[in-house]
Amino acid sequence: MSDLLTERTAARPHPRQEEAAKARAASPGRDLAVAVARGAAGLVALALVWEFAPRLGLVDAYSIPPLHVVLQEWWSMVLDGELWRHVSASLQCSVIGFALAIVIAIPLGAAIAWYRPVREFFTPSLELFRNTAALAILPVFILLLGLGETSKIAIVLYACFFPILLSTIAGVSSVDPQLLRSARVLGLSPVATFRKVAFPAAVPTIFTGIRISGAAAILVLIAAEMIGADAGLGFLINYAQFNFLIPKMYAAILTTSLIGVAVNYGLVALERRFSQWRAL
Repeated sequence: MSDLLTERTAARPHPRQEEAAKARAASPGRDLAVAVARGAAGLVALALVWEFAPRLGLVDAYSIPPLHVVLQEWWSMVLDGELWRHVSASLQCSVIGFALAIVIAIPLGAAIAWYRPVREFFTPSLELFRNTAALAILPVFILLLGLGETSKIAIVLYACFFPILLSTIAGVSSVDPQLLRSARVLGLSPVATFRKVAFPAAVPTIFTGIRISGAAAILVLIAAEMIGADAGLGFLINYAQFNFLIPKMYAAILTTSLIGVAVNYGLVALERRFSQWRAL
């Protein structure tokens, strides 16, 4: 059985040498299959615990119904279109707010890290707002923008903005000085240096903030929909709870979890796509 210490300290050749000399005992495809099988086994174990714990009386079957009951309710909501109506409402607000946060935060973060006057101008204000929880100012958004979709988009934008902004600042600020010196020696202009050297080197760090914001876009919106909405997964969870529709509540929670997992894996795949140059 391997542990983290063994994985991190084991001697291994360069990835190109591994590929050329077939140095590793197991192929990458086999390693991936083993990892997927172990992950699937963990999910199956969790599903079995959820299914049989209520049946055996280990937990209250009314408070936590068996998994098959929740899945039956989930499938029923899929067939009658109820689930998609709430999912589409939540995804619309999340995607718009998340996209706006990326469009605004990355250029602003890059400018703050790259230009000292910009950093000195924005830092005090940003420090004030980034230490204010998104849900704490939700009432302000509701008062200004109402209970409609606009206030939900605004709260998602606010929650997603700062992780992306801070990761962009950290990524651009921590670029290897040797790379910047090399760019200067080659005669690149500051703009070309940023575009061809600094920003590509900062992409992995930026994607860390994007992945954090991807999860926040769902979580914050769910909380906002619980306070004031007539559609969305948060509204569905709250409605099911207050009307004692417990299987429906768990079905909505499970849907939220699956969406979060899908978003995370999608962002990981996108990060690998934009970071392929690092393996060269």
